[in-house]
Amino acid sequence: MRINVAPKMLYWARQRAMLDIHTLINRFPKINDWEQGKAQPTLKQLEAFAKTTHLPLGIFFLPEPPQEQLPIPDFRTIGSIPYDQPSPDLLETVYLCQQRQEWYSDYTKIHRATQLNFVGSVTVDADITRVAADIRQTMHFDIEQRGQARTWTEALRLFVNQVEKQGILVMASGVVGSNNKRKLDPEEFRGFVLVDKLSPLIFINTSDTKAAQMFTLAHEMAHIWLGASGVSNMLAAEKPKKQVERWCNQVAAELLVPLDDFRNTYVANEDLQTEMERLARRYKVSTLVVLRRIFDLGAISREIFWEAWDAELDRLKKIDRSRGDGGNFYRTLGVRVSKRFASALVGSTLEGQTLFRDAFQMLGIKKSKTFYEIAKKLGAER
Repeated sequence: MRINVAPKMLYWARQRAMLDIHTLINRFPKINDWEQGKAQPTLKQLEAFAKTTHLPLGIFFLPEPPQEQLPIPDFRTIGSIPYDQPSPDLLETVYLCQQRQEWYSDYTKIHRATQLNFVGSVTVDADITRVAADIRQTMHFDIEQRGQARTWTEALRLFVNQVEKQGILVMASGVVGSNNKRKLDPEEFRGFVLVDKLSPLIFINTSDTKAAQMFTLAHEMAHIWLGASGVSNMLAAEKPKKQVERWCNQVAAELLVPLDDFRNTYVANEDLQTEMERLARRYKVSTLVVLRRIFDLGAISREIFWEAWDAELDRLKKIDRSRGDGGNFYRTLGVRVSKRFASALVGSTLEGQTLFRDAFQMLGIKKSKTFYEIAKKLGAER
């Protein structure tokens, strides 16, 4: 049985999934003919094509491709040019996080949670130093607290835990859902935030370097204080054109490395690399954030800054690659979907308030055995 599909739908689906026609020709030998309207796929072929392009089967029965846009503001740029089209991976990640957030918001209402006063508490006219200090105090994440961590990787874990204690969901993953074959591209986005008075949610793209993830989390925290949802792809090195992103970058840098303290700690005549590493140990941040603050002090020229930035970023990427990916599934689940969210969802499901089917979908699992093992692990961590 052949299915009458508009050729433009097949072409759109392939382009949307960023798939080259030569990549698909072996699996779909007649794809050229399909896109030119000379032949039509069978139902089985169309189902396989839908799966390959990460689309529901029903969408291929539309006469025209739908206009897809991010459901939240898009602050991403390539240089100074805004992105024009989100990838399916980004869209699906945002949709999944929105679903989780909606569930958690309803959950908090049932349990009579109060609104978080810091959400949307400032504007971009607010003093950067004051806002950064307020976030540090609210999150209990000042220099003394960070001193408990041995490394800045451990400090990132501490930061996430402190943020979650204040009622913010933090989800960090490098793949779409639980599909390890669909890696998220850090060049497309480094993170996003979904602002809500009851259940604000931060997503961090862990395909990015560990060094960048701390800054991304700090950047998205500034978005929450501002009350501005959005997708970001900013690095500490950049000075964004958009006022919101520029302000959030400045708050993030001040949050992690207060400039007044840094000015009194920085030793100008030391070797740059040595000083970066020493200060990174003090503030428990990456050497890249320290390098940015040295530049903010006016201690190095723009040329030296960018030369050192590129060299250090390359060094850190090599370190990340050498460490590899993966880890225990049950340990990393709390990172991917937020320990706070997972605990609430598992508890609600065991109490019969949430369907197992819905819980499985939001956790990215398929088996009851896996669910009960998750429940056991979460119970042991409480």
